[in-house]
Amino acid sequence: MKIKSQRDFWSGLMFLVTGIVFAWGATNYSFGSSASPGPGYFPVGLGVVLALLGALVLFKSLTIESEGGDPVGAFAWKPLITIVGAIVVFGIALPRLGLAVTLPLLITITSLAGDEFHWKDVLVNCVVLTIGSWAIFILGLKLVIPLWPTFITG
Repeated sequence: MKIKSQRDFWSGLMFLVTGIVFAWGATNYSFGSSASPGPGYFPVGLGVVLALLGALVLFKSLTIESEGGDPVGAFAWKPLITIVGAIVVFGIALPRLGLAVTLPLLITITSLAGDEFHWKDVLVNCVVLTIGSWAIFILGLKLVIPLWPTFITG
C-alpha cells in the first residue's frame, strides 16, 4: 500500500495512537454511566473520538492522491522548545508566583515562539486571559490556585 499524503499519514497515525493511549489509560478510572458519569467517562470518550478521527485521516492518506505526496517539512525546533519550556516554567512558577504573575509570563514566553511578536497583542492577551482564568478557575470553579506570589500573601 502506497502512502499518498505523508503529512496526513503521520498526523493521522499520531492522533490514532494518542487517542488509543488516552482511552486505554482512562480505563483505570471509574467510567460511571450516562446519567452519572465518572472521572473516566470524558477521557475515554475523547480518546475514542480522537482515535476515530486519526483513523479517518490515516485512511484518507492511503486512498486519496495528493499533489506531490504532501511531504512533511522541516521540523520547527524553536517553537517546540519555546512552548515546552514555557509550560515547564508555568508548572514550576505557579505555586510560588501565583496566577497573576505566572500566566502573563507563560503568554509572553509562548509569544516568542512565533515569527510575529507585538507587545500590544501580548499585553492584551495577558490581561484578557489572566482575568478570564481568574474568573473561571478561582471565582467560578473555586479551585485552590494561588492568585498572588507567596512573598506578597505571606
